[in-house]
Amino acid sequence: MTYVKPDAVVEQMVQAGAQKSRLPVQDLLVRGFLSGAFLGFATTLAVTASLQTRVGLVGALVFPVGFVMIVLLGLELVTGNFALVPLAVREGRTSVGALLSNWGWVFLGNLVGSAFYALLFTATLAPDSEMARQLASIADAKTLGYARLGGPGVAIAVAKGILCNWMVTLGVVMALTSQSTMGKIAAMWLPIMTFFAQGFEHSVVNMFLIPAGMLLGARVGPSEWWLWNQLPVTLGNVVGGMVFTGLALHVTHRKAPARDVPGATAVTLGGEMHGALSHRS
Repeated sequence: MTYVKPDAVVEQMVQAGAQKSRLPVQDLLVRGFLSGAFLGFATTLAVTASLQTRVGLVGALVFPVGFVMIVLLGLELVTGNFALVPLAVREGRTSVGALLSNWGWVFLGNLVGSAFYALLFTATLAPDSEMARQLASIADAKTLGYARLGGPGVAIAVAKGILCNWMVTLGVVMALTSQSTMGKIAAMWLPIMTFFAQGFEHSVVNMFLIPAGMLLGARVGPSEWWLWNQLPVTLGNVVGGMVFTGLALHVTHRKAPARDVPGATAVTLGGEMHGALSHRS
């Protein structure tokens, strides 16, 4: 049987969170860089598929390839760590300082990798190409679209960030439910496709999309990027991953070990012996 039961999955989540919190900074940066770049590849693949077919759902169907590469290669994605590392803190296997260090360095690695891919990819496009126009339009919508709404726009970005990382971290967890490579791929594909198809907000995907759009002529500056998207979306991603996936599964599947009650064995044995003697008499 390749299926792993939920209680064993939660144990793996705790162990993974503890291991991630102990990784050296060099590994966090390199693995984070690769993750950011791979999500950039997946995003441009999804946009290409949507433009070619004129069906947005097709883009969502192919987008999970980037996530699959990240998980199978054991790389670092900060949104996944929002769910896993807090569990290690909760069980006393790591510290809050180690958690913040992990999140900070992986976030930086994801940002550099995403921006690097954005720089390379936009260099391959003609300014008037359909892809260039689409990426610029997406960057405008993800920033200025929220800015026009003011406070409610920030709330929408946070809510979309929560819903997104609820699914993304569920993809991380679903990959742990199988011991086979194909089983892992199939299991993680489902929630990743779900978030992308509905246009929810993923902070690392946006680390590629918005800089790429800016390079291609979007009317967005760094302040609009961070104020109206990156910061509120990241906040939502933290809540969605840590609370609705990590904590929720830990609370329901991580049972406290049974404690022996002093004298319980003696009482049980004594009762059985008394019953046996009474029966004989």
